[in-house]
Amino acid sequence: MRIYAAVVKSGNFTAAAVQLGISKQLVSKRVMELEERLGARLLHRTTRKLSPTELGRVFFARCLSILQAVNEAEQEISSSTGELRGLLRVSAPVSFASLVLAPALNQFMQLHPRLEVMLDVDNRMVDVIGEGYDMVIRITKQPDEGFVARKLTDSSLVYCCSPDYLARYGSPQSPAQLGQHRCLASKAAEWLFKDAGELLKLQVHPVLRSNHGEVMCEAAIAGLGIVGLPGFYVEQAIRRGELVQVLQDYTPDIGAVYALYPQHRQASLMVRSFADFLQEWFKTE
Repeated sequence: MRIYAAVVKSGNFTAAAVQLGISKQLVSKRVMELEERLGARLLHRTTRKLSPTELGRVFFARCLSILQAVNEAEQEISSSTGELRGLLRVSAPVSFASLVLAPALNQFMQLHPRLEVMLDVDNRMVDVIGEGYDMVIRITKQPDEGFVARKLTDSSLVYCCSPDYLARYGSPQSPAQLGQHRCLASKAAEWLFKDAGELLKLQVHPVLRSNHGEVMCEAAIAGLGIVGLPGFYVEQAIRRGELVQVLQDYTPDIGAVYALYPQHRQASLMVRSFADFLQEWFKTE
């Protein structure tokens, strides 16, 4: 059931295999065995993508419910013994997961060796309950209603550039002066600023456009221009002196990083323990 659910969510055998840490051949074999045992076709197979049949969608929904029940049963036992065990399913944005969450998760798993974790790294807005996640990490100003929201850290936009760039071009004293500077921005090329309590939007004309924050951070370190990114992308580079913050008086708050989980997961020792751990981790960072 876990293999089949992973295939439906990812849309192909290869991605499901990577997610589960097993071979693509084993994933395919297990799904075929499942179809044979049920006497029903669960997946439409094309060269590009797999999709569930009508019966496959019904079975997928039941699989999620059953797997969730199994997980909750394991967590009830772990709660009574004080030892964390079972499967913790977490979703987090791509860059935040690789740059910030990974070291925290590694330490948490070292503290709880009997725990299994499935970390889904995706920038889409996942359906936490419908897709069976225990927790989702989101950067937002307004956490979703109906969820327990545990604030981990503030998140603000940081505008910065390399010391070499400052030496060559100087520092902008206001957003209006950015027209005289080389900018590195996303495809939208719209930057946010605050001025006298008001939120301002400014169109910039970037020399580099990318939707990949880490690429733009590296470009800024290389001296290509000024970049505006959420703080977690650039804080380490600023500490190392590779980047220098500019326009600090105009930096807007874009919200905070939250660990969100459904109200019914509040009883889970595993979920509460991970949320507690993350809050302590970010306090000491």
